[in-house]
Amino acid sequence: MKTITLNTKSKTEMTDITEEVAEAVITSGIKSGICTVFTPHTTASILVSENVDPRLQRDLLGSLARIAPDNVRYAHGGGNAAAHIKSARTGVSVTIPVLDAKLLLGEWQGIFFAEFDGPREGRKVIVKMIAG
Repeated sequence: MKTITLNTKSKTEMTDITEEVAEAVITSGIKSGICTVFTPHTTASILVSENVDPRLQRDLLGSLARIAPDNVRYAHGGGNAAAHIKSARTGVSVTIPVLDAKLLLGEWQGIFFAEFDGPREGRKVIVKMIAG
């Protein structure tokens, strides 16, 4: 198991962590199985999305902002209910098959950490390989 630590710079942002996850797969020594990528935060997400056009990341964050806007009054008293809703909608983990010590992602796919309540220091991403 490997833990990746991130510092985010914006209220909302997406960080491509594909290379770090791929490196964790290689260093695990496992050639075939599944890789689970998880974040233990309720105001962030892990997701698979296109990693070629950065405008798509802006579109995704913009769409989530329309689903759960920051400027709406929520019952949650923490001031970050919109971030919790975005995280709940997009999920905190993904599972990717591994073959020959490589992630079986599509040609245009990447693994992203999505921040919804930043900026934050010390955001954690846990990468766990399971042989199979």
